[in-house]
Amino acid sequence: MRKSQSQAYVYGITAVLLWSTVATAFKLALGYLTPLQLMAIASLSSTIVLGVIIAIQGKLRLCLSYLKHHFGYYLLLGLINPFGYYFILFQAYDRLPAQQAQPLNYTWAITLSLMAVPLLGHKLTRGDISAMLLGYFGVVVIATEGNFLALHFTSLSGVALALLSTLFWALYWILNQRREDDPVAGLFTGFLLSLPITWGMCLATEKLTDLHWQALAGGVYVGLFEMGITFVCWVMALKKTEKTARISNLIFISPFLSLFFIAKLLHENIHHATYIGLVLIIAGLIIQQYANHRSAKPAPEH
Repeated sequence: MRKSQSQAYVYGITAVLLWSTVATAFKLALGYLTPLQLMAIASLSSTIVLGVIIAIQGKLRLCLSYLKHHFGYYLLLGLINPFGYYFILFQAYDRLPAQQAQPLNYTWAITLSLMAVPLLGHKLTRGDISAMLLGYFGVVVIATEGNFLALHFTSLSGVALALLSTLFWALYWILNQRREDDPVAGLFTGFLLSLPITWGMCLATEKLTDLHWQALAGGVYVGLFEMGITFVCWVMALKKTEKTARISNLIFISPFLSLFFIAKLLHENIHHATYIGLVLIIAGLIIQQYANHRSAKPAPEH
């Protein structure tokens, strides 16, 4: 694919802006839907839009190949994401204020580094350890609203679920690193295989009758702009960019924009501890990214 930094920025900024709205969308949709209902509607809409994108890109045969030769692998991926990850994440958002759930979920990159040690044989660097200490201290600050010495949590179960969701997301990306399949085609295949399980579970335990239009609109929005279109925009940004760091650094804007939407649309009074904790988490991620980038550079020749 031909590189174009200007196009990469368009795709990247679009993805960041859309991802910045989803925490607000989660809470609004959960005002009308249960977590399982939201997951069912969102996963259906995202699977449809991903299927359309795959068809336009001419990759349907590739997906059929994945289904034929790697059915078990993609079923496992689908059970991890979207089924497991979003079911747990939506449960967390159902229990926590959006201003807490969103930053806590953002620690998935730290979780990824920790899980890569036993699963990929990686070693923890100083950057990883610094990120872990700063990031998880930030988690405690946010979850206790600054009263971390008393360890009084707004919702301990919500905090636990938000952190558990990062395990699922990190595991999903670790499993993806074991193969070099097309990311969009692979995402669609996993979503397609998990869809009957999600809907079977939803129809067996929930009612989907008499839903308000706001419920359907919220579910579709989450499916399109959390799970579907936004992911494709991000992949395109990474493919178009001349330097990955220029695009990957954009993601640090997202949680701060997200707090803006949470305050304006959900009318949550953003606690000062949320800002402090988020800065700690972002600082840890930046240190981790910078340290790992330096360690990946080849040693200079003498």
